[in-house]
Amino acid sequence: MKLSAAALFAGAVAAFAAPGAYAQTETLTVAAAPSLKAVFQHIVPMFEKEYGAAVRVEYGPSQTQRRRIEGGAPIDLFLPASVEELRKLQDKGLVLSGKPRVYAETSLVLVMSAASSALAVSFSDVLPNGSVRIALGDPTTSALGDITARVFAKFDPSYRKHARLTYGPHGGEVVDLIRTGKADVGVLYRVDAINNGGVRIIDEIPTGTYAPVQFAGAVVSTCRPESLQIAAKFLDFVTSPRIQKLMIQYGFDPVLSHAVTG
Repeated sequence: MKLSAAALFAGAVAAFAAPGAYAQTETLTVAAAPSLKAVFQHIVPMFEKEYGAAVRVEYGPSQTQRRRIEGGAPIDLFLPASVEELRKLQDKGLVLSGKPRVYAETSLVLVMSAASSALAVSFSDVLPNGSVRIALGDPTTSALGDITARVFAKFDPSYRKHARLTYGPHGGEVVDLIRTGKADVGVLYRVDAINNGGVRIIDEIPTGTYAPVQFAGAVVSTCRPESLQIAAKFLDFVTSPRIQKLMIQYGFDPVLSHAVTG
């Protein structure tokens, strides 16, 4: 009989449940969205101290990271900036820990340079205005770009025909395009805008209004057997109430449930 990936994962974790099983010589490898970098500078050392395990975090655009996992890259735990990236892996049988677990949310915001003296504009203003240069995440590489494209399409299905768009592979590049004067405004996750002193928020789409921006995690099929238990523990750690409070301090929105349906 063919066992499900979740059943195999549960069995493997149980097999490593003996006292002292957390100790390992290999480093836990986590692929994470760049938006997590600020808070992870606090979270990762806490986890390493409590569990005695070394953690290496590889930050990068979520779609790019997901494709790396599909290609067999040695990644134990995936924490993208969109639950959709995990659902795509789940549909291919590449998630071991069951349904993705959502642990934080944010919203999309329109930003401009903090040093700019220009008047603030709204989402609905910039799309039909062909004179405003808009920096967006690349929808082919980043979850930010994919979600932004879906939100803009709901505002205006033909926005690509008349809006002046320029793309960056991730949120940091969007900020750079604004900072260097190559764009007048840009779209970021609110949590990224809060943690970047170079831009200021001028408009916001509330969480879940058009496309929920949910940060989720799962142990993936490329996880090494010796890392299964500690990967599961890191996911439990990130979704625990005390870490949830820390995430909120860094600008993330709380979620009511970690379980994802569908």
